[in-house]
Amino acid sequence: MVKTVLFDVDGVLLSEERYFDMSALTVWEVINSEKYLGLDSEKFKTNVNDEEITMIRANIFQNDKVLKLMKSGGINSNWDMIYLTVSYQLIRLLEQVKDTEKESIVKWVSNEIDRTVLQEIATVLKDKKVELDYSGFLTDFASSNKSKEGLFAHIDKIAKEKLNVEATVFGQIGTLWSTCELIAQEWYVGDKHVLASTGRPSVQTGKKGFLSDEKTLRSPEEIADLFQSLKDAGVVIGIGTGRPELETIEPFKHLDWLKYFDVNNIATADDVLDAERKLPAAPPLSKPHPYTYVLALSSKTKSAEECLAETLPLENGNELLIVGDSLADLLAARKMGAVFAAVLTGLSGKNARAEFEEHNADHILDDVSGIKELVLSLVK
Repeated sequence: MVKTVLFDVDGVLLSEERYFDMSALTVWEVINSEKYLGLDSEKFKTNVNDEEITMIRANIFQNDKVLKLMKSGGINSNWDMIYLTVSYQLIRLLEQVKDTEKESIVKWVSNEIDRTVLQEIATVLKDKKVELDYSGFLTDFASSNKSKEGLFAHIDKIAKEKLNVEATVFGQIGTLWSTCELIAQEWYVGDKHVLASTGRPSVQTGKKGFLSDEKTLRSPEEIADLFQSLKDAGVVIGIGTGRPELETIEPFKHLDWLKYFDVNNIATADDVLDAERKLPAAPPLSKPHPYTYVLALSSKTKSAEECLAETLPLENGNELLIVGDSLADLLAARKMGAVFAAVLTGLSGKNARAEFEEHNADHILDDVSGIKELVLSLVK
């Protein structure tokens, strides 16, 4: 008997398209803006239309093949996807000047890479004929271990091999990751919300943001009806998402969905980052780690330590249904002993069915509208 349903957001309730657009724009900015690497600063701008965004994304992510590779490897955070893509391109650029800039490269990649370092690199690249290779990501990561830890270890390996250095910072979340995060948030939430979202002012102003332009995967009214039906049946509903709190709460307010939830049952990327700051010795806590869902299930009554100490699989795991679109969601649900319903509205669409079947998902649905009938059949 299902008593609680926890939904992922992107690829389940809201389209991931704007996040992937934002991810591409972030990589594009790091490479081209004069505030970062400045390879093509004359073409960089902040008022980009949908047609231009589509072209930028198709180029950087190779018609989303790069994104799919990372998603299939259990990467659920757009920030991680951005970081890996930026890091790879940076490594490939430095590779082209390693014969003349060996000493500087060792210094740059052995220490934290902040905006000042990126601009130092830009000064060197400015006088060199360097080329970008977005398709190379697919080739060089083909042999990586398909997990978050494996992908991060692989970018470190690539750097060492291509740059002929003994140690790099690429395999860990550090200043470069944080720099990319801020740029991404500038694009997604716009100038109005950047400070509230990140605690940092914009470096590159002039961005409208996408918060008022979210796309739902069924009509807002149909999803609202789903939430109401579950609540009427006595089912507790919650959210376990890789989105930050602002990017979850604000769209839910705009869509008039927030009224169906106790906010304590909404766990976001902010909760994960807060826990990781408090527990630096803990493993990465974003999905596929079950922390997000464990916290949401507890209605945030448990501390980070208590969530990590939770005995898994849960004794009453069959009373919990997790609804997600990715392997990361499935793996988290599996660790918790929960029932898992996959929806085919994520990046891979219906092509994801084979992967979910291979991993024995309990239920596979075309989209979130099928959850209503499924859950009502499981609460009787």
